[in-house]
Amino acid sequence: MTLPRAKTPFQFHARLTLTAITQHKAASLDELIKGVRTLPESFIYTHTHNFLRQHQHLVPEPPSDFAVWAKQGLQDPELAESLAAIDTVSYAELKELRESLLKVLEKHLKSRGPGRTVPAGQEFPFLRSIRFSLPTPYMAWDLAEFAEGLGKASPSSLYLHIFEARLRPPLGVNDFSAWLERELGEKALSRKISRLDPYSHTLDGLRRTIVRLAEQRLEELSHA
Repeated sequence: MTLPRAKTPFQFHARLTLTAITQHKAASLDELIKGVRTLPESFIYTHTHNFLRQHQHLVPEPPSDFAVWAKQGLQDPELAESLAAIDTVSYAELKELRESLLKVLEKHLKSRGPGRTVPAGQEFPFLRSIRFSLPTPYMAWDLAEFAEGLGKASPSSLYLHIFEARLRPPLGVNDFSAWLERELGEKALSRKISRLDPYSHTLDGLRRTIVRLAEQRLEELSHA
């Protein structure tokens, strides 16, 4: 069986992230709103996406550090529930995610008031992520090589190419789907991967599912 070859191969990269401590903290709902509104998007990313990278063997929850602190620091379970309900990975841009967070926080402030101020040592620490990626030895020119490379790629590669890819152009599209459609013309397989719900998979589970979809497509092609 001769498979279509890409003009440009898929290069699997690994994601490396350093989390930096900053001087920015919040001791109250007012200060949390100020931080979410004014700090760079790298802060928003840190507190809404790092949990995904950390959960390669467990289904990730909850969706944001803000929700955790609202419950444990501010002792406000209603606000925590509202923040947890924001589907962080559904946003194509961090700007839009920031706006949704602010909408929930400001609405709660208006309806419930400022709430408590936490004692020293229990403030919300705004952390900043420094992200960079490195090429791995794995590269794919066709669908068979893609399935093989994906099976060997690290969880950090999955995180980079599935979750982080959605936050850069073309927005909302993971790297796998974009390459499969653009280079191999695999529109149906591309759509199946795009529709996968990351909340219902671990990173390892997500990898196995995509490999299985690719192998099923290879089986179809072998009988074409």
